[in-house]
Amino acid sequence: MAENYIHEMESLSDAEELAGGAELGMIDEEVVYPQEFLPTYHSIKEGSKVAKAQLAEFNDKPDSLFFNDGVRRIDFILVYEDEDKKDFEKRHTFQRRKRRREYFEASLMKMGLELEATPSVVNDKLTFVKVHMPWDVLCTYAEVLHIKLPIQLNDLSSRPSLWNFFSGITKYFYPSEDLIRKETEFFTAPFEKDRVEYFHVKDKDVFFTPAMRSRMALYILSRAPYEIRGNVKKFGITKLLDGGVYKAAYPLHDCRFNVRSKEEGCPNERFLLYEEWAHPKSFYKMQPLDLIRKYYGEKIGIYFAWLGFYTMMLALAAVVGLGCFIYGYQTQDTSTWSKEVCDPEIGGKIVMCPQCDLCKYWTLNSTCNTSKNLCIFDNFGTLVFAVFMSVWVTVFLEFWKRYQAELEYQWDTVEFLEQEEPPRPEYEAKCIYDRKNSVTGVKEKVPYTACGRCIRLSIGMGTVLFWIMLIVASIVAITVYRLVVFITFSTKLRNQDLKDLEPLKEYVTPQMATSVTASIISFVVIMILNVLYERVAIWITDYELPRTKTEYENSLTLKMFLFQFVNYYSSCFYIAFAKGKAVGYPGKPVYLLGKYRNEECDPGGCLIELTTQLAIIMGGKAIWNNIQEVLLPWVKNLIFRHCTQAASEKVTPRWEQDYQLQPSSKLGLFHEYLEMVIQFGFVTLFVASFPLAPVLALINNLFEIRVDAWKITTQFRRISPEKAQDIGAWQPILQGIAILAVATNAMIIAFTSDMIPRLVYYWSFSVYPYGDQANNTMEGYINSSLSVFNTSDFHRNLFTTASANVTICRYRDFRFPPGHHRQYEHNVYYWHVIAAKMAFIIVVEHIVYFTKFILSYMIPDVPYTVKEQIKREKYLTQVILHETNLKLVTRRLKPVRDETMGHEEADDRNEEMELGF
Repeated sequence: MAENYIHEMESLSDAEELAGGAELGMIDEEVVYPQEFLPTYHSIKEGSKVAKAQLAEFNDKPDSLFFNDGVRRIDFILVYEDEDKKDFEKRHTFQRRKRRREYFEASLMKMGLELEATPSVVNDKLTFVKVHMPWDVLCTYAEVLHIKLPIQLNDLSSRPSLWNFFSGITKYFYPSEDLIRKETEFFTAPFEKDRVEYFHVKDKDVFFTPAMRSRMALYILSRAPYEIRGNVKKFGITKLLDGGVYKAAYPLHDCRFNVRSKEEGCPNERFLLYEEWAHPKSFYKMQPLDLIRKYYGEKIGIYFAWLGFYTMMLALAAVVGLGCFIYGYQTQDTSTWSKEVCDPEIGGKIVMCPQCDLCKYWTLNSTCNTSKNLCIFDNFGTLVFAVFMSVWVTVFLEFWKRYQAELEYQWDTVEFLEQEEPPRPEYEAKCIYDRKNSVTGVKEKVPYTACGRCIRLSIGMGTVLFWIMLIVASIVAITVYRLVVFITFSTKLRNQDLKDLEPLKEYVTPQMATSVTASIISFVVIMILNVLYERVAIWITDYELPRTKTEYENSLTLKMFLFQFVNYYSSCFYIAFAKGKAVGYPGKPVYLLGKYRNEECDPGGCLIELTTQLAIIMGGKAIWNNIQEVLLPWVKNLIFRHCTQAASEKVTPRWEQDYQLQPSSKLGLFHEYLEMVIQFGFVTLFVASFPLAPVLALINNLFEIRVDAWKITTQFRRISPEKAQDIGAWQPILQGIAILAVATNAMIIAFTSDMIPRLVYYWSFSVYPYGDQANNTMEGYINSSLSVFNTSDFHRNLFTTASANVTICRYRDFRFPPGHHRQYEHNVYYWHVIAAKMAFIIVVEHIVYFTKFILSYMIPDVPYTVKEQIKREKYLTQVILHETNLKLVTRRLKPVRDETMGHEEADDRNEEMELGF
């Protein structure tokens, strides 16, 4: 019946010719290996008797990584619960699981794998199936997966580096060379089974690393069938795990994380990673990236390489940001406009108009401390730092590309071509329509038509838009909260008879109290919506039925990032660009929803509120994420160990110790990348309002690296290794944030801070013809920036609690005074400020974008030395290919040559006979 499952192809000879044309390192197009043409792929006929895994008792060797014979290495572990020991009333369901499991294991053995089953020492209901890949199977699938393996020692000498002069100092910041030795560098080429003699094979047992073996084992497990019904074939370990046929499937850790293995020849890589990387005492050391990649695979390695590089680059930004903060802190007492706010003779005599319908008049000097704090962040140093960060983000991304190119060469992912990914089990389960695959040319089943796919995508996009609108609704609700609570705080915090807040009264203003409480509520709402939307996003992506795992991850990444972008940044965008921008003036205020009067900024601007919002969200997010990443896995493992405490005295094997750890997330590194990219947005998009953002990010990342390392090394089962060339879809997202950051920072300085109005006053309105000062000065700026309002122009029935003795009040705007023929209209100062803001944005954006373009052009993506090594490797590959083909041609032409020579000798003899005759 096997022919019923094999897809139709034009000719078998074409497929054989395609497979035979896969030359070593010279493949112009990706070679596709259909399952049916793999040498180890065979289907078991329906109804046939299936072979069972060999049973073996535990041999009391807790650190062993081999079968009981001590020769065959364990490449993967499958765990199941014995169905015969289940409740009788559920026996039918469990027997179906048993049939699927037995068929699946028989398929694995038919495909060339070797299995050994061992009962659990702790739980008599569990059984552990050990999976081993023989040499022939390893060679076959190493060729199928295009795994690059060493062919010759790297004979290119490394160029001297500037850092070599400081090697005596920097060696203390690197892992101990006595524990983690530097690996020998080789030139590599994609493995080919027929040319194994050209590869650097010293020992077959260690030629393929454990990570490679586990990756190939998972590839087979994902394709082995477990049930056949007519022409329908179901396959894949993922579906069996979801259906409860198996409890777990994972590769083994090589030892305990804090104790060396007693087995002879064990590399103890997990122990070395813990001692030199995950242990808190090693927080100051560089990461052993080569060992991380060797143990966990390239996908994990590239994440920690990116995180380490990002953290190292943050150090420079943190130093400059800290210097900007110190400069602002030192100059806050020398600020002229801040002194005028705090001066009893100036700010103390300026009566401000009520900021809500039930609020009271208040004096300007009540915001003295807020004005001083604002000077720390709103100064000329912030402008310089914003421009610096716009250049920094470009340098970071360009140098990351260079570093990534070096890692691609060192880790053999240059020109990495992912093999054609198989359909996800969820995808294949609903395939009912026929379609021709554009890559393989074979007929395949798809779960929907083109119209059906459009409908699914439309529903998905509609759901995402609905949740984004839900975030917008939450922002509106928080805005209404600000307006309502501000009235309460305005009546209480400015009440001179209030004694409870006397120690803090001079530091707490209605604006600050409203901003802090609203930021905390905003953070809580963000966390709740995150939890809810993550489930919705997964459900939407499942409904869309992406064909492959890569398509699934990219679709989910886009949905989650769009939502997180709006969720985390919407409140910051509101404070930066919407709050206080449409408030009218006291005699004609603007109302939200026709009921709530729009809130105004502090006389110093909304920048201090944006700073507060950023500090609360960044700090709260870091604390919450660390609680989730550290406490939850630790508590779960603690509870599991407590439940199995009775059997803790027994000697447990390596595979059972790993089973007690937490399983790795199905989404892999998605949450880790998302967390860092959101942080990257805070560091770049709003850094003009909070120069300490890089400092907080640096401190968080120093912990994040070690927390993630500790988590995956000590609390989780070994993650299945995966190949990866780069950070994937996150790279264009980072580039998009970098481009957007230039515009947001320029607009924050122009519209949120008071820097442009102060510069306009200093250069134009403090001297003739608009001012009466002899020289350019900031004196009189506060009086110039506050417009005058006649209290008799208030509408009736408003401000009933206001003092009747106040005839005029001031408000923050640039308008003509009462009595002017254009009273309460915008004056010339306002239009000068608007023109200056627009000019500032245009000039700064063009200068920064031009600088970014020049830097991107000047910094090559691939270092020169790496290009040389890639060329050398290709040359060696061509030489080996030429020698191999020459020998093959010589061997094939030898019989033809002998036959030709025989004919020539016969012709010569006949000619001689004719001449003699």
